[in-house]
Amino acid sequence: MKALVLFSGGVDSTTCLGMAVSRYGKENVTALSVSYGQKHMKEIEASRKIAEYYGVEHLYLDLEKIFMYSDCSLLSHSEKEIPQESYARQLAVTEGKPVSTYVPFRNGLFLASAAALAISKECEVIYYGAHADDAAGNAYPDCSDGFNRAMNEAVYLGSGGQCKVEAPFVGMTKARVVKTGLELNVPYELTWSCYEGQEKPCGKCGTCIDRAEAFRLNGVEDPATLKES
Repeated sequence: MKALVLFSGGVDSTTCLGMAVSRYGKENVTALSVSYGQKHMKEIEASRKIAEYYGVEHLYLDLEKIFMYSDCSLLSHSEKEIPQESYARQLAVTEGKPVSTYVPFRNGLFLASAAALAISKECEVIYYGAHADDAAGNAYPDCSDGFNRAMNEAVYLGSGGQCKVEAPFVGMTKARVVKTGLELNVPYELTWSCYEGQEKPCGKCGTCIDRAEAFRLNGVEDPATLKES
């Protein structure tokens, strides 16, 4: 069996990649990284290093133009500031809408693109790293279990049963994702999560806060932080 992994170079997608390599062998795994017009390329740089670490085929896709009309704070053309607070604080003022770092239907677009590539490369499954913390409070609705089930059905039907979508962490917290990755010896020291593109992670954006808490709950220091010290 062959797998294609949507791969950002962050904690969740790297854990997905490690799981896929463990299950199917590196020769049967392809990593797909996507540029969507984000404000920095740190995660793409991380993805290259991690793909090399695992020895998997690494594909790159540029979908920046599709998001040119969005004012999401993650995008390079947006003048919005990236919030420097937890997702819980952000959701307190969104009135049930996604947070400002939600890129419109990004996972839907990524998965549709991945499906076309997966079918062409005879990959039977697409992995992506959506987890329960991201879906909580409708912060990132395209990380929810309902969305995952709907996309899986669409891809399976649209591919004539050749391909399916799996989000193995969709019912897990980020802490549980990290626990799984630690058991798989995932190279977290190579990953990048921060929404800012500075030399070091800011430690203040929503994803930095979530990452730090996930490692804390596992009783270990973040390997990426240890590498910097």
